[in-house]
Amino acid sequence: MKLIFAGILAGLMATTAARAEDMVFTSWGGTTQEAQTKSWAEPFTAASSVKVLQDGPTDYGKLKAMVDAKNVTWDVVDVEMDFAIKAAKDGLLEPIDFAVVPKDDLDPRFSNEHAIGSFYYSFVLAWNKGSVSGEPSNWADMFDTKKFPGKRTFYKWSAPGVIEIALLADGVPADKLYPLDLDRAFKKLDTIKSDIVWWSGGAESQQLIASGEAAFGQLWNGRVFALEKDGADVGVSWSQNLTAADVLVVPKGAKNKDTAMKFLAAASSAAGQAKFAEASGYAPINTKAKAEMPADVVKGLPDAHVDGQINLDMNYWAEHRDEIATRWYAWQAK
Repeated sequence: MKLIFAGILAGLMATTAARAEDMVFTSWGGTTQEAQTKSWAEPFTAASSVKVLQDGPTDYGKLKAMVDAKNVTWDVVDVEMDFAIKAAKDGLLEPIDFAVVPKDDLDPRFSNEHAIGSFYYSFVLAWNKGSVSGEPSNWADMFDTKKFPGKRTFYKWSAPGVIEIALLADGVPADKLYPLDLDRAFKKLDTIKSDIVWWSGGAESQQLIASGEAAFGQLWNGRVFALEKDGADVGVSWSQNLTAADVLVVPKGAKNKDTAMKFLAAASSAAGQAKFAEASGYAPINTKAKAEMPADVVKGLPDAHVDGQINLDMNYWAEHRDEIATRWYAWQAK
């Protein structure tokens, strides 16, 4: 696979070095974007002489405003899959050029005509061992303030994850989550509302748990991986881990669309995905990437925790995200 990746990069050198265009990659910041920079952007620049400028965090409103104004300054953007599905329907994305981006080895769950998987993640239950007595094992424990007192931290924005966690904690079977029972979910969330501390970005989620300001948290597994690498005393439960993928998209009207497609080819290659997965703890979406990774790293990926794993329904969220958001933010404001 390294030879394939080298071949892609060699092609980039032949086709883009003369132009030496800059392109802009936008993602969510923190350790994830740092890993994307080292795993994808730096090798891409080394092979092509195309500078990959970093921007962020990803902002869906800003992406839409750029497209509407026909002044798109982002070339490749890391987004959530449900947003990509809706954005494609709304005409905000360029179609993927599969003549440039090889797709035979890409997990079909995480790619479509307008998006290529970036990485595959799980929401897991994490906690600060110094702030918690015992070991919570599932989302029901996250809502049990008598057994496990302390602040809980959840993702602030209306997105797949927290609603499902509340329903699972209330006893809804995993295969009965959709369509989401919002009345039941918000009633369950009411029981711990005064104990919730919201995080709005991955770095903040790490800080809240590492400092003990929040005893427990709903975190992306890669953020827990980074905390563990830094020596933080954190615990993690993979029970009922909730899976989804980030994807890479090219906004409609991107100034460097051709270069963006070549960047997608490199980022989604087996070598590019393996390097990023090893740095981040997130799973690769190229099915041949794990063969290039150390066995001990592969064991820590979401792929190694499929028992009880629950796939979030991105098509459902793409269809209902706006109406859920209206109720979500009204509930938060009460």
